[in-house]
Order: sequence, then C-alpha cells, then structure tokens
Amino acid sequence: MAMWIQAQQLQGEALHQMQALYGQHFPIEVRHYLAQWIESQVWDSVELDNPAEEAKAKRLLDNLVAELQRKAQLQGGEDGFLLKIKLGHYASQLKSTYDRCPLELVRCIKHILHSEQRLVQEATNATSGSGSQAMDSLSQRHQQINQAFEELRLATQETENELRKLQHSQEYFIIQYQENLRIQAQLSSLSSLPPAERTQRETTLQSKRATVEAWLTREASTLQKYRLDLSEQHQKTLGLLRKQQTLILDEELIQWKRRQQLAGNGGPHEGGLDVLQSWCEKLADLIWQNRQQIRRCEHLTQQLPLPGPMEEQLSKLNSDITDIISALVTSTFIIEKQPPQVLKTQTKFAATVRLLVGGKLNVHMNPPQVKAVIVSEQQAKALLKNESTHSFVLPGSESSGEILNNNCVMEYHQASGTLSAHFRNMSLKRIKRSDRRGAESVTEEKFTVLFESQFSVGGNELVFHVKTLSLPVVVIVHGSQDNNATATVLWDNAFAEPGRVPFVVPDKVLWPQLCEALDMKYKAEMHSGRGLSEDNLVFLAQKAFTSSSINPEEYRNMTISWAQFNRESLPGRNFTFWQWFDGVVELMKKHLKPHWNDGAILGFVNKQQAQDMLMSKPNGTFLLRFSDSEIGGITIAWVAENPNKPGERLVWNLLPYTTKDFSIRSLADRISDLNHLLFLYPDRPKDEVFAKYYTPPLSKAVDGYVKPQIKQVVPEFTTPNPEPSGGTPTFMDQTASPSVSHPNNFGVYQSMNDTMLDADGDFDLEDTMDVARHVEELLRRPMANQWSSQQS
Repeated sequence: MAMWIQAQQLQGEALHQMQALYGQHFPIEVRHYLAQWIESQVWDSVELDNPAEEAKAKRLLDNLVAELQRKAQLQGGEDGFLLKIKLGHYASQLKSTYDRCPLELVRCIKHILHSEQRLVQEATNATSGSGSQAMDSLSQRHQQINQAFEELRLATQETENELRKLQHSQEYFIIQYQENLRIQAQLSSLSSLPPAERTQRETTLQSKRATVEAWLTREASTLQKYRLDLSEQHQKTLGLLRKQQTLILDEELIQWKRRQQLAGNGGPHEGGLDVLQSWCEKLADLIWQNRQQIRRCEHLTQQLPLPGPMEEQLSKLNSDITDIISALVTSTFIIEKQPPQVLKTQTKFAATVRLLVGGKLNVHMNPPQVKAVIVSEQQAKALLKNESTHSFVLPGSESSGEILNNNCVMEYHQASGTLSAHFRNMSLKRIKRSDRRGAESVTEEKFTVLFESQFSVGGNELVFHVKTLSLPVVVIVHGSQDNNATATVLWDNAFAEPGRVPFVVPDKVLWPQLCEALDMKYKAEMHSGRGLSEDNLVFLAQKAFTSSSINPEEYRNMTISWAQFNRESLPGRNFTFWQWFDGVVELMKKHLKPHWNDGAILGFVNKQQAQDMLMSKPNGTFLLRFSDSEIGGITIAWVAENPNKPGERLVWNLLPYTTKDFSIRSLADRISDLNHLLFLYPDRPKDEVFAKYYTPPLSKAVDGYVKPQIKQVVPEFTTPNPEPSGGTPTFMDQTASPSVSHPNNFGVYQSMNDTMLDADGDFDLEDTMDVARHVEELLRRPMANQWSSQQS
C-alpha cells in the first residue's frame, strides 16, 4: 500500500503516465481498493515463461477475485451500494478475462507495479537523491518479507500434504492391523474343526497372517520414517517462522515505534501500521496452521504408539510453536495513538490501543477489556524486569496516580479489520510523585501509562496476559510548567535507545544530534520544509556554549549536557538555552510563521552581526532578529542617519516585540507604519515582501461613530502620512535604541522613556509597560477629551 500512497502523489506528466497503465484490462478502482493486498503478493516469484507456473498464477487470480468479492460485501449504506455493485462487476470481469490465461494477469500486474515504482522513483529523484535510495531499500525489505511469506506458505502446504499422507497411511495400517487380529481370532477358533479341514484352513490362515504381519512390520517402519520426516519439516518451518517473526517484530515493528516516538518531536507521522498488521496476521495464520498440524501429529501418535522419540519431539515442537505465537500476540498489543507526553492533571486526554492479530485469532468473539493505569519510572522498571510473569501487581501495590474513565472494551471494526480500544475521555485526577534527587525538578520526573488486558484464543485453549507501556509522560499541574516538561520529552524522544531500561537517556549527546532534534521540532511547528540553516545552527551553538570564538567546525565534535540544555541558566540571564529557543518557536508558531516561510526573518542573528550586516547597506535597510535578552522576543534592526549628528550612520534596534504586542497589531502592519524602513535585508523593497499581509484600510464612519486606528511610531524617524479622510492618526509609540531625546508631545500619545531599555537596548521586563492595558485604557477615553488634554 506504501507504493500506491506515493503513486497518488504524482503530478503532471508522471500522473498521466500512471493513469494510462489502467483500463478495462485492469481497472484503477481495483488497484485502489485492493492496494494493500496487491502489494503484499509475490508477483515476481511467478515465472511468466514457465507453463508449470500457471497453477500458481491461477491461485493468485482466484484470491484476487475473492478479495474483490469480500471488499464488495463490506460496503454498506447508500454511498456503498454503487461501489458494491461496481466491485462485484470487476470481480466477474477479471475472472472471465483471465481464467484461461492467468499468467497474463500476473504479467499485467507486474508491469503496473514496476511502472509505478519507476515513476515514483523518478519523481523522488527530482527532489531528493537520497529519498529514492531510501525507497529502494524499503521496497527491497518489503519484497524480502513477502518472499519469505511465500516460502512459509509453500512449506506449510507441504507439511499439510505430508500430514494427510501420514494420516491415510496410518488409517490403512490400523485396518490391516485389525485384519491381522481377525486372522488370529480365526486361527484360535480352528480347534473345533475336524483335523483334515483344520490343517488346510490353518495353513491358509497362517500364510495370510505371515503376509499381513510382514506388511505391518514394513509399514510400521515406514510410518516411523514419515513421522520423523514430518517432524524435521516442522522444525525447518518453525525456524523460518522465527526468522520472519524476528524481522517483523524486532525490526519493522521496532522501527515503527521509533518513528512514532520521533513524531512526538515533530518527525514524519508514523505510517505503515496497516502493512504491519497484514504481516502479523499472515504470521498468526501460518503459526496457527502449523500448531494445528503438530497437534494432529500428536493425536496420530497417541492413536498408534510406535517405538521411537516421536512423543518427545512433538512435545518440544508444540512447546516451541506455542512460545512463538505467545511472543507474536504479546508483541502486537501496541499503542496506536499515544497519550500526550506532557500530561496536565484534571485535563481530558485520549489514547488508542490495538491488537494487530486480533481479527485473525478471533479475539473479538469475546471482546477483552483494557485497563489503563499510570506508573512511575521505578514501577515501569520493575514491571519489565518481571516480564515473564503473568502478574500485573504493581510494585508498592498501587499505581502512581488515579486515572478516571480508565477501562475500555476492545471493538472490532469489520471494514478495516482492526481490533482496538479507544480511550476518549481519560483524565488524570491526581499524581503521586517520588522523592527527587539533587537538581531534578518535577518537570524532569517521568511516568508512563500502562495498558493491560487478558484474553483467550482457540476456545480458551491459550490464555494471554498482555501489557504495553506508553512513551514517557511528564505530569504538570499548571501551564507554566509546559516549557520545561516539553524539554524533558524532547530529550527523551530524540535520544532514547531501543530496549533501554525505563527511562534511561544519555546525560550528554553530540551537538549535531541535538541540532537534528531542534531542526525537526522547528520544521514541524512551522509546517514547512524551511528548517534551521547551518548559520542558524552555528548561532545556536554559540548561544548554548556561550562562546563565539570557537571555529564552527569544532562544534561538530562537541557534546552538550542536559544541564546545559535546560537546567543551567545562560550567562547573565534568568532562563536556559531551551527556554529561549522554545520562546522563539512559540512566537513564530503563533504570529510569524508565514514570514519565516517567506524567508523574511533572519532571526538567529546577534546584535553585532546585525550591525556588521547593515552598515554596508543603504539607509532604511532593516532586518528582523530574535532578542537575546528576552524569551519570545523579536526586534527590528535598521541603519539610518543619527538625528543628533548629521553625517553619522548608526544601526538602531527597536524594543523587542512579543506575543502580547502581536495580539494588538501584526508585524506586517507595524513595518508598514514605520516609513523609515525601506528595504528588507539585503535589498528587497518592504512592500514587495509584506504588502500581502497588510490589514486593509478601515471603513468609513458607521452610524455617526468613527473607529479609532492604532499605529506605531518611532518619533525620531517619523514623517506622518496624511490620512485619506483627513483625520488625525492615532499612534502607539515604540522607542528606538540607541537612546535619543524625545519631544514631550508627539501625535496623540507621549513616547516611552529610555529607562525601559537594558544595557543591550532590549526590554527590561520588570519596567516594561503593559502595552495591551495601555491601549485599552486609551481607547476607552473619549477622543475629544484626549485632544483637549493634549491642547492644554
């Protein structure tokens, strides 16, 4: 199905070529609705030039038709009625077209799949050379798995045929054995006959008995050999099953879980679960078939005991295959949708668990109930340490908190063939914290949600106790803790190793590893492919390591510790590296995402770099950079003449804007207000970049009321534009740095004092005016009163 998903994303000529592959000979609707089934078959194993392969091709045709008919029967409702008829028609059409030449169907589908793969590869090569290599690798892995399934299917079919032969031979042996007993009984009854007749009959019966006993002796030896050969075949099949199960569970499923974990940091959404389920269901089906065969062998052995090691061998086979199916069932009880990793108490949250083999093993016939409890890191360690036991008694005999609505029954969805439990309204009522060590804070403490259940298969023949742990969660009680909790989660998701002891992560990682995690997070929040450039990452490295003198190449070999990331404050600041970075992400996500994606924001530039860049540009050139001294702040730096010293050029830095400011007036409108800003660095006219984001002019007065207008002004650089209506504009003042003297009255409002600036020309938070409240108070005053007060 992965190939079909990519094929649907083709565009232009490639899309037309893909569509041209289909027609009456093979409708595109069949490809769409049977995508997963079609891609899971081993079409390449059929030799088209070998007439002996026709039987294999015929099976594929029959299975294709059966899948179409099954899919048609699943359709319901008004919308599904026409689709049901259409799919049924396609099933009949394909059957009549290819019934006499099934190899042609295989040839057709192989051509379609190979052409689709070529088109997708060519499209991928156009954008990324490495992407096509990854897809080739994925395709090869899937082909390897599908070929192994075909090998297992043939091996299972072969042992099934051999088992039937053994059963027929044993049944005939028992008949002959009964015949031998009957002859013996006849011989015993000859004593009552006359001597002459008795001698004649005895000779005949003795001869017949000798013949039967000789046959029985030979046949017993043959049966023994049949049983041993069949046992060896089952041993080989079990070896193949283990190998295939290891590949699917220990590689493919683990990789899916890793992708799911990285998705928590903004990585690509984890896909491919339906393909994994189809593989796991095939495994379950083949394992169960082989287990039934072994049990039938045991039954035959009990019916007719023969000397030899068969009983021990069959007992060992039965034990081994039960272990295999047990491992499959317990490993495929997974969390499809993880609970939030930053979990706030008294807040509703959801999660979904799924059993990938539930439909195949008919678990839904007696739907199991799943329970969710929250456990600490220590309890999680103890649970995994005692994984072999069937006990779910938590260490300390209680969970680490109370989750409301924590029981849910698994439901079977026939259309998708999934067995899952959807927890929609869970809520963490309380949490019990452990004693913390050293500098560890509550936002560094990790918990996990344990999901557990119990169910039986095969008519209570096998009972399974299953459990699975969620990704680590950090429990908070207030939104102010979200920032630090997210840091803990990001570090864990990025650097956790498969099979770790819960929830061990390295204390130090290489700087490029952290760069990868930060870039992933940033791209996800911006919803675009424009992530962090090499220059951005060098800037972040200088901030994290508090040094600008290190050669950028040296950063590649440096390590950064958790303490440097989010425990120790940056020099001269009251916040950590992560807190600063997360503030930038939040600001960009809420207000500036389009401008970042347009390339209008340089952002990761310090004050000295901005000055060096701007001094070589014409007056009025500006750039946008993130504030060094404030969390979630962005400032405008521009080059202009010094009003106090004609002929001298300076770089000015506007007081940083924050989320609060942009909730009042957007960045584009603020830039539009400032007429002295002419070119976005390096030389783009500002209207060319920002005009599409300007707020349209206000409408005329309605019902006699004039709407007030908010604008910002930098007094030293203001040349007011006359309003179309002739009215007096209303300004919201912002102050520039370097400091200059301001007139007491400008426009309507007085400008802010320079004392609001810190040593770097940035905001001092403690002295900063609440701009939103200031504007709100101003807007409440009658305009006439304001004007009269200004005149006085």
